[in-house]
Order: sequence, then C-alpha cells, then structure tokens
Amino acid sequence: MTERAIAMLEDQQSKVKDRSPQWMVAEQVKDICRREPQSAELIAQDLENPAMSIIEAEKKIKAFADGHKTGAFSCVSPVEAENILRKFYGLPGPQLIELADFLR
Repeated sequence: MTERAIAMLEDQQSKVKDRSPQWMVAEQVKDICRREPQSAELIAQDLENPAMSIIEAEKKIKAFADGHKTGAFSCVSPVEAENILRKFYGLPGPQLIELADFLR
C-alpha cells in the first residue's frame, strides 16, 4: 500500500510545478507514508477523492500561515505542517519509540 500511495502522490506532483508548495506537500506526505504503512493506506484511500488532493492539503497549510503572519512574513514549521496534514488526512499521531523498550 505504501508504493501505491507514493505512486498516487507522484502522479499528483507531476501536475504541479516542481518545488511548488503543493509539490512539497506531496514530499512531506510521502515521508509519512514511508515511515507509517498504516497511514499510507489511509492516504491512498483519501487521494482517490479530489477534495483530498495535495492542492487541497496545501490550502490548509497556507491558511495556517496566513493566519500567523508577522508583518509581511509567514512561516510554517515542518512539525506544524505535519500536524496540519495529519488532521487533513485523518492520520493518527506519530508513533514514538521508547528506547527503554529496547534495553530490557
């Protein structure tokens, strides 16, 4: 399912300008897919719906940035962007690894 989600994201990327905000959204979502196969399955299902495209996801990030401007400057950190994407695609929170679990 990870490969399918990534292929779908790459297909959407091919329809936007390289390194555009929408293109970068796909890169961040692909990173989530690679780390979390269960999220890749949800993303693949969502990408079937045009309302869940990378273009629509980028609009959510832009809205956040616009709402947090300082003068003419706005910025969204990678963590903030990931949280926005997780909410948009209905993904669970990232799985944290407890190093102590490996020391037992």
